Amino acid sequence: MEKMLNINGNLAIQQGERRIITIAANEKTEPVIIRVAAYCRVSTASDEQLNSYAAQNRYYTDMIAAHNDWKLVDVYADEGISGTSAEKRDDFQRMMADCRRGLIDRVLTKSISRFARNTKDCLEAIRELRSIGVSVAFEKENIDTAVMSSEMITAVMASLAQKESESIGSNMRWSYQKRMESGKFNTCKAPYGFRLINGELVVEESEAEVIRLIFNRFLAGYSKAEIALELRKLNIPTRSDVPCWSDKTIYHILNNERYGGNALLQKCFTTDSFPRRQVTNHGEKPQYYIEGSNPAIISQDDFLKAHELIRRRTISPKTTHDDHPLQKKIVCGKCGTLYKRQQPRRTEYWVCRAHYLDSDACDMLSISTGAIEDAFCRLYYKLKHHGEPILTNMVSAYLEVKSRRMLWSLDVIELNKRIADLTNQNQLLTMLKQQGLVDSDLFISRSNAIAEQLRKAKQEKNRIMETSGDNTVRRTQELMEDLSTGPDFIETFDSDLFDALVDRIIVEDAEHISFQMKNGLRLREQVERMRR
Repeated sequence: MEKMLNINGNLAIQQGERRIITIAANEKTEPVIIRVAAYCRVSTASDEQLNSYAAQNRYYTDMIAAHNDWKLVDVYADEGISGTSAEKRDDFQRMMADCRRGLIDRVLTKSISRFARNTKDCLEAIRELRSIGVSVAFEKENIDTAVMSSEMITAVMASLAQKESESIGSNMRWSYQKRMESGKFNTCKAPYGFRLINGELVVEESEAEVIRLIFNRFLAGYSKAEIALELRKLNIPTRSDVPCWSDKTIYHILNNERYGGNALLQKCFTTDSFPRRQVTNHGEKPQYYIEGSNPAIISQDDFLKAHELIRRRTISPKTTHDDHPLQKKIVCGKCGTLYKRQQPRRTEYWVCRAHYLDSDACDMLSISTGAIEDAFCRLYYKLKHHGEPILTNMVSAYLEVKSRRMLWSLDVIELNKRIADLTNQNQLLTMLKQQGLVDSDLFISRSNAIAEQLRKAKQEKNRIMETSGDNTVRRTQELMEDLSTGPDFIETFDSDLFDALVDRIIVEDAEHISFQMKNGLRLREQVERMRR
C-alpha cells in the first residue's frame, strides 16, 4: 500500500520497502531593477534659478539612490526658457528619445507644470510613454500614470497648469496693451541704426549713415537688389557683423516708420490659442501710431516719398512669377546666388542675379527653360529604369556607415570618457561629503559645476547621435515610391514630378547642371551650351 508522506515540506511516496522523496526546486526570484530617470526645469537663467536646478538634480539623484531596486539612468534638465512648448526643451526631447530607445522604465518629475504647461503636449507625451511601457510620477500632485485611472487626473491637472501659464501670459499681454494705448510702450529691441538705452531709442550714428544711404539710393531710382549689392561691395556689416545685405532687408528698412521718428505699434501679435505663435497683424488687433516716438534718422518727407515709391513699384500678386515651377529652385554654382527669370523675346531663360546686376561679380552664363526641362526628362527616364538599385544600395550603405561612424566616432568616444569621468568625480565628491571631509559650501559649489558639465556633455553627445541620416533614409524611400508610381517616361516637362523629386538645380558651368534630389543625392546632366 502506498503512503504519502510530507518530510520538511517535500513530497514522499512510500511504495513497499522503497521510499521516493521529491525535493522541490528552490525558486529564487531575482529582484527586478527599474531604470529610473528624472526631469526638472527652471523658468529663467538667473543665478537663483540655476542653483534651484542644481538642487533638483541632487534631490532626484539621492531619491533614486535610496531605492535598491532603482537604477539611475539620467537627470534631464532644461533651464532659462519658456515652458509653454515642449519643442524648445532640448533635454525633454532627449529624455523622450531615450524612452523610445528602451533605456528608461520610469520618469520622476516635481509637478505637471514642470513637465509641461500645455495640455496637448503633456497628454501626448504621457500617452506615448505609456504605450511603450514608461510610467511618469508627478510628486506634487501625487499622480502616477502607472495607475490606469491617472490619465483623467493628469488631464485635469495639465489643464490647470496650462490655465496658469495662460493667466501669466494674458497679464503680460494686457500690460503691453495698456502701455501701447497710453503711448508709454516703446520697443523691446532696437532696429538697425538705433540702440536701446534705459528704454529709449538713441541714434547710432555709424549705422544711421547706412540708413540715409539706403533711402537716398532708393529715391534716386536704385532697386532694392542694387542697393543690397552696393552695401555688400562696400563690406558694410549688418548688426551681426556679417555683410549679408539682401533686397528683403532693404525692403524692411524702407518700410520702418521708426527712421522717420514715428512708431506703429502691434504690427504683430501673439495668438490666444495654444500652441502660441506670433503672426502679422492684418487688422485682427488694434494698432497704435505714435508721432515723435523717437529721434528721426531721415526726414518724414523722405520716408513718405520712399513709401509711395514702394507702392508704385509693387507688382500685383497675379503678375508675379512665384508660381513658376523653377522659381527659387536654380542656384549659381559659382557664387551661390539664386537665378531670376528673364523673357526679353520669345525664349524664356534664367540668369544669375549677381551676374545680372554686375557682370564682373559673377561670370556664370544664363540657361534657357527648355534646356532645363529637357535635362529633367532625361534624368527622370534614367532614374525610373535604372535608379532603384542605386537608391536601394544608397540606403543600405548609409545605414551601415552611420552605424560604424557612431560606434567608432572619436567625438562620441571622448564624450563617453568625459561623462564617465564626471560621474566618477560626482560619486567621489558625494562620498567625501558623507565622510565629513568636504564642507557644505565647497560641496555645493563643486557639485553644481559638475552637474552643469555633465548636462552639456550629454547634450553634445545627443546632438552627434541625432544626425540627419534618418531623414535621408526616409526621403530616399519616398523618392523611390514616387518613381515607382510615376509613368515609364515623360515626353514633356511634368511640374508635379519635378516638385516631388527635385529640391534644387545647381548650374555648374556652360554645359552641365546638377539636380539635387529631395534625399540629397546630386545627379549631373549635360545641357545645350548656355549664352551670356
